[in-house]
This record gives sequence, structure tokens and C-alpha cells, in this order.
Amino acid sequence: MFTITKDFQFSASHQLAHLPHDHQCARLHGHNYTVQLELRCETGELTEPGFVRDYGDLSDFKKWIDSELDHRHLNEVIHDRNPSAENMAQWMFSIWSERVPELSAVRVSETPKTWAEFRP
Repeated sequence: MFTITKDFQFSASHQLAHLPHDHQCARLHGHNYTVQLELRCETGELTEPGFVRDYGDLSDFKKWIDSELDHRHLNEVIHDRNPSAENMAQWMFSIWSERVPELSAVRVSETPKTWAEFRP
């Protein structure tokens, strides 16, 4: 099996519900997010050039992040769930797994030391 990953960045704000009022994440705040897509080739059969998938094929994901998420308030974008890193990873996977069938996981980082991952 082969896997590849590619990182994407955006900046956005959010406010998390269902937390104590004095919790720092209950207040409006922002992050410089990193999103990492992981693509997998289960069969071990790469494309003719030797790729799981050409990294350039992920340019639509970058365009989507830039137009839908960058410099937005995520509570206004993600309507059906609290915009935690965990929920964002699952939400992105649900949107992009049909467009990128090799997608095996989405990871979301709010800080350089923290990551959340959704892997079905």
C-alpha cells in the first residue's frame, strides 16, 4: 500500500458551543489552520507515472479552501455541527471523498502542536 499527503493552509475564526462560559474556546477566536489530505493506493498499483495521484489534481481542494474557508467565520460556513477540528476533518472528508476516491484521511491542525484526524 502507498500513501501520500499534502498540506493546505487557511486562516479563520470560530466559536465552540457547549463549553463552560469561561473556557477559552467558547470565546470568539481564530487559528491559522493546516489541513492535510491523505490519499491511499490499496492495491499497490500506481498510475503510469508512478503516483498514487498527481498532487496537481488537488488544486480544486486548494481553490475550495480559499473561496469557502479562508478568512471566514466557520460557524457561518459549517452549519450542521460545532466547528471543532474533529468535526471539520469529518465534514471535509464527507465533501471530498467522492471527488477524490483515493482520500483515506483528513487531518486538521489549529496549532503546530495539535491535530485532529478523521479516517473512516
